[in-house]
This record gives sequence, C-alpha cells and structure tokens, in this order.
Amino acid sequence: MKEDILHNLKVINTRIQNACEKAGRNSDEVKLLLATKTVPAERIKIALENGQTLIAENKVQELKEKYEDLKETLHNNHFIGHLQTNKIKDILKYDVTCLQSLDRLELAEKLHQRLSAENKTLEVLIQVNTSNEESKFGINPNEAIELTRKVSEFSTLRIKGLMTIGLFSAETEKVRLCFKILKKLQQEIIRENIPNVEMNELSMGMSGDLETAIEEGATIVRVGTAVFGARIYPDSYYWNEEK
Repeated sequence: MKEDILHNLKVINTRIQNACEKAGRNSDEVKLLLATKTVPAERIKIALENGQTLIAENKVQELKEKYEDLKETLHNNHFIGHLQTNKIKDILKYDVTCLQSLDRLELAEKLHQRLSAENKTLEVLIQVNTSNEESKFGINPNEAIELTRKVSEFSTLRIKGLMTIGLFSAETEKVRLCFKILKKLQQEIIRENIPNVEMNELSMGMSGDLETAIEEGATIVRVGTAVFGARIYPDSYYWNEEK
C-alpha cells in the first residue's frame, strides 16, 4: 500500500513539473491538494508523512471521522464540497483552514456570524460553475464578481481566489474552456481592485485534466484517484453534500 501511494505521488508530481515546464511556469507556483474522499486515515497519513501537506474533504462526515487520526500529523485541511449552513460549526471545529466552495451570499453571512462569535477568520475561494451544468454547484460566472464584492465586506472571510470543477469530459478543449473562464474572471476581479480581495489562487484541475488546468493558470490541482486509487462511486457522487 505504501509503495503504491509513494509511486503514485512521484508520478503526479512529475506530471505537474512537466506541465509547468511546458507552460513556462515555475513548478513552485502549483500546489498539489490531495482529495481524500473515501480514503482511510492510514492511507492519508502515508502521503502526509512523505512530503505532502495539503488535503481536502468533500463531506463533513468524513472530516469528522478522520480528524482524531490525522490531527497529530502536520497538514492543512481544505473543504471542497458543497457546504450546508448547518454544518458550518463542524468545519470550524475540525480545523479547516480554507473553504474552497463558497458559492452563495447566505453561506457567507452565516460563516461570518459564526466566525465573529468565535473570534476567528477563514480563507475562502469563490466557487464558480464554469461548465454551466445544473448538477454542479457554484455561482454563475456572470454573477461571480458581484458575489466577490459582497463577500469582501465580511471582515472574517479572507478571499484568496477562485475554484471550479471542470466539465467531466474526455474532450480536452471543452474542459479547457472551463479553466479559461475562471482565469478570465480572475483577471477581471483583479482589475476591479476590490478591497480585502486577493486573487492569487485558482483551484482547478483534477487527476484527468491537471495538465490542461496548469496550462491555463491553476495554482492548486486537486488529485485523489491518481494517488489513492479508484473509488466505488463516480466523481459526481461526491459533489453533493446532501447525498
């Protein structure tokens, strides 16, 4: 098990490095985030004990279940799934450092209330639905700047960039279009010069399309199956917190 994970990490890091070289980018600009949905804590620890520091869950229940086993191992924990407002207390309790899936004002308001009460701040990425699929969460690209502007008014939320889940497709150019939309939005928001907004992070690209994402400017790529192996459910299952 350990040998497989370490081998897979080496392959993925080589893919990232090669994609950066092809795109004329420094590989230090791209962080590998390990998507750990359905992955047992002991497998995650193998990666964390061998140079990886960034993991993320899609479901609050898994975050809670693995917390005790992982808390002594140095890492940062992001949350990348759809977050229901009644689960806000849990992501704060279990030390999530960044919510990558902020996609609506109501969620921002409730986060701000809870964070204010606990005298905390939280890094967030605005999730954008660049594929225009009803099955996907995320703000419509046409509404993303306005949401960013409104979220920026909450002193407890530190906007660091944008996130998207690209089209699940084998057609590279269709997937690339999703990433181009996110990059364009990033540049538009930078030009708006909104106070309290940073646009340094673009979280986009997964196991099957990370090269394309890096070519289009990704700073965080989210990889799960290519490191930990195939899951029993399709990817689409994990992007609905209510299932």
